[in-house]
Amino acid sequence: MKNILLILVCLFFQFISAQPDSLFIKKPKAEKYEGPQWMQKNKATFDLSEVAFANWNSGGTNSISGLVGFLTEADYTDKFFSWKNNAVIRFGINKQESKKLRKTDDLFEINSNIGYRPNGTSNWFYSARLNFRTQMTNGYKYPDTDNPISRFLAPGYLFFGGGMEYGKDIDELSFYFSPVTLKETFVLDEDLANAGSFGVEPAVYDDEGNIIREGERTRKEVGILMTNSYEMEVAENVNLKHKVSLYTDYINNFGNLDLDWSIDFDFKVNSFIRATLGSHIRYDDDVKTTKPSEIEGELDEAGAKVQWKQFLGVGFAVDF
Repeated sequence: MKNILLILVCLFFQFISAQPDSLFIKKPKAEKYEGPQWMQKNKATFDLSEVAFANWNSGGTNSISGLVGFLTEADYTDKFFSWKNNAVIRFGINKQESKKLRKTDDLFEINSNIGYRPNGTSNWFYSARLNFRTQMTNGYKYPDTDNPISRFLAPGYLFFGGGMEYGKDIDELSFYFSPVTLKETFVLDEDLANAGSFGVEPAVYDDEGNIIREGERTRKEVGILMTNSYEMEVAENVNLKHKVSLYTDYINNFGNLDLDWSIDFDFKVNSFIRATLGSHIRYDDDVKTTKPSEIEGELDEAGAKVQWKQFLGVGFAVDF
């Protein structure tokens, strides 16, 4: 019996030695190819500035300001395509002693940019862009809070067009040129539309002040759009974001540029706390200002002027 077992063991090891090594070596499991992925990011911010006085002999007014922001992004990138989408909501208020609550910022904006490059190494993209922005609540020329000068979708702006975009690192640097871009201005408030606000055709009145034809609710333009944006770290924990947009209409005062230019510095203290310094300049020839006329209670048009907003605040940001 022992001899039989010994013979069987010898035959088994002889069989094993005769087999190729690949039979018993476990092949590594091939990784499943997932392909390009959608990248989604959300960011919530809150900034606060406050001044308080007690027996301060130089004088002053107690005030507090808050700014809430929310950004959501959904981006797709592969060898040939780049598709970036985001939505921005921002709202700010200010309360001064003995004065009513006032709005300091109000924005609702949607952007969608899609680009295609013919080969994987090119830095040039055939691009199409869509931008829509408006505000969420009434705007006033304080202290007059009885007569809104703007409302939701009054104005609202829509830009849509196609062209070429250059970006060696398109997430940080972009130059875009569109020879054909549609700009549509919405003024969906009856009073503002009849007044011809934001460039729409005003209402026509008879000699007794009755409306013969109501004001237009939309204004369409077709023109050239050029944009540039970049992000960079100018120092440790100090980031700069720059965006500029130039638009001119082919038919209405060609060469008269509409400007939208913002520069923001983000100072990072730690993972949550940061400070922000920003500057935003706009010029739109269709947005006219007014000045008091010689007749009491009436206003005269004063033409378009440069709009400027500056912000400095300290707060926190949460990415999720």
